[in-house]
Amino acid sequence: MYLGKKIRLERIIKRNNGRTIIVPMDHGVSMGRVEGLVDMRETVSELAEGGADAVLMHKGLVRCGYRSRGKDVGLIIHLSASTDLSPHPNNKCLVATVEEAIRHGADGVSVHVNLGDENEAAMLAAMGQVAKDCDDWGMPLLAMVYARGPKIQNSYDPKMIAHCARVGVELGADLVKISYTGEVESFARAVEACCVPVVIAGGPRMNSTRDVLQMVYDSLEAGGSGISIGRNVFQHSNRSKLVQALKAIVHENASVDAALAIVGED
Repeated sequence: MYLGKKIRLERIIKRNNGRTIIVPMDHGVSMGRVEGLVDMRETVSELAEGGADAVLMHKGLVRCGYRSRGKDVGLIIHLSASTDLSPHPNNKCLVATVEEAIRHGADGVSVHVNLGDENEAAMLAAMGQVAKDCDDWGMPLLAMVYARGPKIQNSYDPKMIAHCARVGVELGADLVKISYTGEVESFARAVEACCVPVVIAGGPRMNSTRDVLQMVYDSLEAGGSGISIGRNVFQHSNRSKLVQALKAIVHENASVDAALAIVGED
């Protein structure tokens, strides 16, 4: 790995344990106005204060609140986009470049690929080009890879998720984001086939804080390297405390019960 990429990656992933807490906030392009992402200065500051390692957003949001006050936090700029208004919402296209991310002061970039979509080939080609550009510029690449398309019966099928992870690492990602399979054993099989860190997505809002923390705890038990969870974090009623709880699990090996106590729940 080039030295520049290694230095930037250590702004996202803790060097002492190889784990990370990333909070993606790229939802506005696909969904429009999203609760929790209206006042970006407030949200980013609270996540940083809680102990997030990095936030992830589109290039235009950087001016709206990144590093607005308080603690510093890593920055990942998302290069992919589509909207839920499109007849093909799973077809992600590139809307930014690695060079733009560098000008915005990013510590990393991310791309989104949906395997099984009719436009899978174009998304894979785009990821391959971004991976090359990242190597040229020494920029870490996070690949968000999901199974979503006409032939996909269950996007949470462990075989599908393991396939997603493998595609990410084979096409050059330095960090791969996939869905959690729902059980430690099957997720461990997905992780063991990757030679780069694997983090879990959060998906739709979950029923309880305990469910979120338990999923994170179990993914780490399976060999995962942390999280890239959005709505279940930034829409939480006490998101700063929740990030503190996540930090306790991810970076301090705390139990779920101990982490819940930080949030003030049981």
